[in-house]
Amino acid sequence: MGLEQLTLEHDGAQLFRQALTSDKLHELKAILSHLPPDHAGLRLRGVEGLAPFLAASGPIGSCAASVLGEACHPVRAILFDKTAATNWSLGWHQDRTIAVKGSVAVEGFETWSVKGGMQHVEPPFALLSRMVTLRVHIDPVPASNAPLLIAPGSHKLGRIPEEDVRDVVQRCGTAACLAKAGDVWLYSTPILHASDAATAPMHRRVLQADFAVGELPGGLEWLGV
Repeated sequence: MGLEQLTLEHDGAQLFRQALTSDKLHELKAILSHLPPDHAGLRLRGVEGLAPFLAASGPIGSCAASVLGEACHPVRAILFDKTAATNWSLGWHQDRTIAVKGSVAVEGFETWSVKGGMQHVEPPFALLSRMVTLRVHIDPVPASNAPLLIAPGSHKLGRIPEEDVRDVVQRCGTAACLAKAGDVWLYSTPILHASDAATAPMHRRVLQADFAVGELPGGLEWLGV
């Protein structure tokens, strides 16, 4: 199956080819240029100029709005900066945490942690299943430059026990999410995904943003971006 044939509903992933024009891509690079380089995952908050890109009417946020509706909003952003010097790999897993403003005891929200100085928690899985994650490709990602690997359809299987992950990946198969600079991949947030180390490392910057609709219960608040 060609990458453009993947759909969010069936496969859990969808490609928005050239969502960023060359001018917008250049502008985004400038916005992110002051951030420290070579981070496996730099959690972003309050980056000047980024909000208009992630708004539901912006060039990135509009991709999320096309599936979640105009009420969606960005709730977390991370910059991945992979180079030859920081050529990591990532095993198969589901993303299971959200970033919040503070710790509040609410039923179903468990396993609190602090990542990048920001409070995180595992919400009920039903909440994750209503979210989407966007990966904005600032650099080209051919097969040799560590594309994200997904297990199509795994987003429909709920919370997958760690001991079952390998079998699920074998059953679903894998797809490599190749990309050109300016492309945006949109995923169902709980999809199983992984990444190998690059075989021919080049600069590979990816801006990842999670989007949701609505507020959190019980006094919990999204941290936002």
